[in-house]
Amino acid sequence: MRFLQVPIRHTTLAVALAAAAVLAGCGRQGVDQAHAAGAPPAPEVLVAQVAASSTQVWDAFNGRIEAVQAVQLRPRVSGYIERVAFSEGQEVGKGQLLFVIDQRPYRAALASAQAQLERARAAAGLARSQDERARSLMAGQAISREEAEARAAELAQAVAQVRAAEAELAAAQLNLDFTEVRAPVAGRVGRALLTMGNMAQADQSLLTSLVSQDPVYVYFDVDEHSYLRYQKLSRESRKGHDARPVRVGLAGEDGFVHEGVLDFTDNQLNADTGSMRLRARLANPERRLTPGLFARVQLQGGGNAQELLLIDDKAVLTDQSRQYAYVVESVEGQGHVAQRRELQLGRLVDGQRVVEQGLSAGDQLVVGGLQRIYYPGMPVSPKAVEPAKKAPAKTPVEPQPQAAAQ
Repeated sequence: MRFLQVPIRHTTLAVALAAAAVLAGCGRQGVDQAHAAGAPPAPEVLVAQVAASSTQVWDAFNGRIEAVQAVQLRPRVSGYIERVAFSEGQEVGKGQLLFVIDQRPYRAALASAQAQLERARAAAGLARSQDERARSLMAGQAISREEAEARAAELAQAVAQVRAAEAELAAAQLNLDFTEVRAPVAGRVGRALLTMGNMAQADQSLLTSLVSQDPVYVYFDVDEHSYLRYQKLSRESRKGHDARPVRVGLAGEDGFVHEGVLDFTDNQLNADTGSMRLRARLANPERRLTPGLFARVQLQGGGNAQELLLIDDKAVLTDQSRQYAYVVESVEGQGHVAQRRELQLGRLVDGQRVVEQGLSAGDQLVVGGLQRIYYPGMPVSPKAVEPAKKAPAKTPVEPQPQAAAQ
């Protein structure tokens, strides 16, 4: 029996062609199924309408609370401390007794001065009588002119001695008064640095410190650009910038709950730091503003409220040195697409970013789902949300050079 022999290479080729036909049929079937199912849905993003709002601009700085009056109490006379008449850390009134220095030496000095004054007055009385007698005798030529002039000189010397004794008595009384150290101003007193039995040296020994409580100052530094902007606004409004409102918040407080006014501007710029020292005055009836505390300060940046475009700072993206955001636009034949907008931004105002260029009122700004946008012009499905409400800023909101660029 004879068999038909087929070459092996022809058999392999036939198998390969059959497999390719099968795969091609499967590929066409997958494509047809994909077309039947349709394209994947556009990703959902959250959008908020950009709107202009009337906003009062505040610039933020860092400062320190300081007392209006701060006194270091030192004795005016020397002596041993006899009594400490206050409780450490308490508030004291003006003129309240704080320390008593041993008064016995000064009482003795006062008594001696009083005796000297009485002696001088007695001598002056005698000299006055002798002068009057000499004048009457001189009229009758009973004594010489030389003797009458000598008695007049003695009277003048006696009167001078009386005045000197009166001055010594006043000094002795003053020294006795100085043995009672009293508060020169009302405020809170510190700890007693010298206690009973210790020697106090006049004008040298530090007894305690005293700081006033109400009102208080807050000192802060503004950059050169901000200072020049304030000057320009003052010239335009024809009013001094020393009356600008100031708001202050402490480290543990929400927002800026303390209000005051600017009352001092330094007379020259600090060339080392490029800043100007300013001061505001605040009422402190509740004693919450303790001298030395760190303060967050807001200074009103303009006279009247301004119409500003404010957006959520989270909607701003950064591409190297450029800042941009996505807005949703309707394109005919494509539906809603995300378009990129280059932005020029300003300062933060009450937790929101000021947009100077790049957006207009009415734009649909993407505020959520930004990670789903892979390229400009990508189809998206917008879902409207309410715009973010302005919240009081809790920290200094802008580096000063950037804030000064406005």
